[in-house]
Amino acid sequence: MINLSAKPFCLSEAQCQWVTDTLAGLTDREKAGQLFCLMGGDYGAEEIQTLVTDYCIGGILYRPEPAEAIRQHFAPLDEAAKIPLLKAANLEEGGSGGISDGTFFGWPMAPSATDDLGVMEKFATVCAVEGRSAGINWTFSPVADLDLNYRNPIINVRSCSSDTEKVMAKCSQYVKTLQSCGVAACAKHYPGDGVDFRDQHLHPTYNSLSAADWYASYGAIYQQLIEDGLMSIMVGHIVQPNVAMDINPSLTFADCLPGSLSKELLTGVLREKFGFNGVITTDATIMSGFTQAMPRKEAIPTAVMAGCDMLVFTTGFYEDYQYILDALDSGMLTRQRLDEAVTRILALKAKVAFQPPTGEMLPQAKEWQRECADKCVTLVKNNQDCLPVTPEKYPLIRLYTFGNDNTVDGSMTAIAEEYLQAAGFQTERFDIDKEEMHGTADLPAGRLSLYLANCEHASN
Repeated sequence: MINLSAKPFCLSEAQCQWVTDTLAGLTDREKAGQLFCLMGGDYGAEEIQTLVTDYCIGGILYRPEPAEAIRQHFAPLDEAAKIPLLKAANLEEGGSGGISDGTFFGWPMAPSATDDLGVMEKFATVCAVEGRSAGINWTFSPVADLDLNYRNPIINVRSCSSDTEKVMAKCSQYVKTLQSCGVAACAKHYPGDGVDFRDQHLHPTYNSLSAADWYASYGAIYQQLIEDGLMSIMVGHIVQPNVAMDINPSLTFADCLPGSLSKELLTGVLREKFGFNGVITTDATIMSGFTQAMPRKEAIPTAVMAGCDMLVFTTGFYEDYQYILDALDSGMLTRQRLDEAVTRILALKAKVAFQPPTGEMLPQAKEWQRECADKCVTLVKNNQDCLPVTPEKYPLIRLYTFGNDNTVDGSMTAIAEEYLQAAGFQTERFDIDKEEMHGTADLPAGRLSLYLANCEHASN
């Protein structure tokens, strides 16, 4: 029996009754539809309406468009839906993760680097308010991963830190602030990205920490967020063999499955060991980390039986939907497990899905973003005692640019030149055709080499 009046839902008696009555009124086919969160842009307006009315899908995500366009996508679906939709977005870097006219506040490492929980609170507020302006009620954030491997192509600046305590504190502040503003948080990517150098979009990846180290780091972060009332968790296609084999000693290494398919990691750890009572969702099931683990007709019901309540995106909705119904008929998916999943989905909807879009933006957002940008500047090392940099000490600064020179405000190099020249420096840009290649003895003593790097890791 799921206690819906307890964390994280904390539903009222009337809300609990709505969940009970709604579940009782659903057919098996409608329950199956509730398990799916689809990518809205993959379907035309007429088809997505049919998916809402005839298949009773549970959630939908649109890639960022102007807030008014997102509201127009949602409006006819709201009117047609038998049960309110979970309207998802990736509000992990600001309102721009949900609406294209929202604020790009900064990747999570930026507000975290300020070491100011007040900035993290403002960051989460911008995410929630700007998301809700378009009707978004569920965000696949925070990124609760640790940046432990600089070669990892997924995490990097999307993580708050490589330090467990910092990730815990910053994500905790984000979750509590965001959910107090009426948007459900979904922390990702359990059991934890940031260890492997490979990409779960392309194949299953590994969190290879020992069980003890995992419980002291990633595990501790999730335990804290669960205590904070985190409403949902997104599970990556990431294998954690040491924890899985700790839960189930009969497993061999070869038996261990990605988190999204692992009963040990989902039911054994999240539900039973950590006491998580909220919604568990897969990461995108179109990713090869999921599709390569087993045949899809097995993987879809296996994910639900392992402990996932929702399935994010599909390689083909009608096919995946039928896999659920077939598994229900064969007994591969039990009716009890289906009802548990739908109960938690309905509870999440009772909490956040009855709110209309506010249409309201946050006037302070740009001011707060600038505060974050100023405070997050970080001195990594100063081995040559270069600081402070003054025109008297270094009258000439040579600029070297790596990565993408384009920013939202124009050329990174041009902005730096303008700033430095206004401060009294002379500047020049590195020219590989003119650079001296004959040692360093004759380099000008009063010239500083300044490297501007905008080289973000990226998946795929």
